[in-house]
Amino acid sequence: MKSMTGYGYEEKQDGKVFLAVEIKGYNNRYLEIYVNLPSFLSSLEARVREYVSSRCRRGKIEIWVRVKELDADIRISVNQGAAKAYYEAINSMAASLGMGETAALGHILAMEGVLNTEKNRDAERYWEALEPLLAEAFAKFETERIREGVHTQEDILSHIGFLEKAAERVAAHGPDLERNIKENIKSRFEELLGDAVDEGRILAETAVLLMKYTISEEISRLSAHLGEFRAEAERNPAPGKKLDFLCQEINREINTIGSKSPVLDVSREVVAMKDALENIREQLRNVE
Repeated sequence: MKSMTGYGYEEKQDGKVFLAVEIKGYNNRYLEIYVNLPSFLSSLEARVREYVSSRCRRGKIEIWVRVKELDADIRISVNQGAAKAYYEAINSMAASLGMGETAALGHILAMEGVLNTEKNRDAERYWEALEPLLAEAFAKFETERIREGVHTQEDILSHIGFLEKAAERVAAHGPDLERNIKENIKSRFEELLGDAVDEGRILAETAVLLMKYTISEEISRLSAHLGEFRAEAERNPAPGKKLDFLCQEINREINTIGSKSPVLDVSREVVAMKDALENIREQLRNVE
């Protein structure tokens, strides 16, 4: 079991380039990946996304890649046409104003579009440096998810253990339920018929009501769901969706038991079971 929340960070300087990778994970119903790369490395987004999606199944994951070029290889070109046009325009303006000045080189270089700069950036070369750094950051991210997932699993299974014990206590009240129904029927017959009470009729009416109010099937299904929940949590590294479904089934059986049983102790157990199940569902919101 893994948590959906985690954090990983790694950085290094590779020659003339400083690289840093930061990964953050949050709980989310589905898998959502956000990749933040410098614009000149946008062609690498698909590779980063594929790397993460092949290792995560649920959660909102943000990947930030920061690049600082310490000694960039820059190519500079001069736009001769723009420079000439600026030169002629400045001189023409000076002449029309009666000024004896001419355009200086510094004035022309400051104009937009005269000098064009282009950095020599090879995306493949960046990926060769970025891929191992991404792997190191993700390893830290994964370690955090596993560590938190272990604690979450322990807490969830402790609540499952409580539910299993509670189900056993509820099942033990089966005879109380039968006795309660039988006593209620007998008291009603005595009110109506006095001492002329037919024991066979009481047993027949009791049997009819037991078919309606018995909780043995619900207890059986509840126990099966709890067993499947425990097995799924222990064998599946990403059980979140299946456990969500099992919680719905467990909740349905608990509600049915509560609505059927007139035994006060069973009602108390049902309240405690609902509380434990709510704690489990809260924890599952952060399970992959």
